[in-house]
Amino acid sequence: MTDTPQTQQLSKADVARLLSNPSPEVRAETSAKVAGQFAAGGLSEAERKIAEDIFRALVKDVEIRVREALSVHLKHSPDVPHDVAVTLARDVDSVALPMLKFSEVLTDEDLIEIVRGDSSAKQVAIAQRPKVSAPLADALIDTGNERAVARLVSNEGADLTEKALGRVMSEYENSEAVSDSLSRRPNIPAAISTRLVDLLTQRLHDYLTAKHELPPDVASTLILQARERATMSLIEHGSSDAELEKLIDQLYKRRRLTPSLLLRALCLGDMNFFERAMARLAGVELQNARVLIHDQGVLGLQSIYLKANLPQRLFPAFRAGVDVAAETDYDGGPNDRERYIERMLERVLTQGEDPNGRMSQEDVEFLLHKLEQIAA
Repeated sequence: MTDTPQTQQLSKADVARLLSNPSPEVRAETSAKVAGQFAAGGLSEAERKIAEDIFRALVKDVEIRVREALSVHLKHSPDVPHDVAVTLARDVDSVALPMLKFSEVLTDEDLIEIVRGDSSAKQVAIAQRPKVSAPLADALIDTGNERAVARLVSNEGADLTEKALGRVMSEYENSEAVSDSLSRRPNIPAAISTRLVDLLTQRLHDYLTAKHELPPDVASTLILQARERATMSLIEHGSSDAELEKLIDQLYKRRRLTPSLLLRALCLGDMNFFERAMARLAGVELQNARVLIHDQGVLGLQSIYLKANLPQRLFPAFRAGVDVAAETDYDGGPNDRERYIERMLERVLTQGEDPNGRMSQEDVEFLLHKLEQIAA
């Protein structure tokens, strides 16, 4: 059944033909014409009443094509009688889906009832509605229907609370369709983001070791790099300080505030993340952490670095990173990131050449390798 608007008025001839030749084809054509007129508006009150009575008769028609025509042409109409909309929504899938996807006449109570007791296809259709309320989203999550939940989490019009997203992560952990859709959803809360990164990187680890026969240590190194890149991507696209604090708290609880992640943040110029992460690791107030990190003397950064229990052998690299951040003037140009990393490379090489430095050649090579990965 096509969705072509019907512009012709229902004439006496149409009514006569419907009465004299009530074939399925005629009834379907007439159904589309009446519904099209009704949806277009412009009917008098008396004509609307007649059209509504016709709809109530047609929703009982034994021919599916008649009911399909009615549903397709009434799906966007805000004036459809509620009982007609509900009858169509509870019909077989081919009749119900247009109404379930689009009709604003259907209430949350109507939709939740259908979600709880009807077909998989109807659940998927409801998950795609332009707006899905929080209670309706919860009902869809309850279904166990992976396709419906995957569509739900990819639907930006769905009101998904942090609690609901947490349920999705827990109850659909093994569903690639759901996790892939969730990974593309914008503005995911920090707690959910970190869980999602862990899930996806673990899945990648299993794939690398099973399909490519990589040694576990090589796979783990690749996974660490992927996790850190994904984490920094979350930070770059994060917004408020409150969300950043939540993200850092989640990373800390999962032991993900690693030296390499902090170094990566420094190399990307994300001083806000670095300061807050150092404050969390050292257990000091953020304001105090900032004073210590940016102390122009030799004691401030070193004291908070030690309190954060980071590897002493890598301290020169962090010292270089903080110094480069203070010296580099960002102008918002396209080469800011590249210029910053280039300065970091130069400073790390200088540390390696300093006979009084504490970094071994092995440490320098490790850091250069990390920086090259970050720059890639």
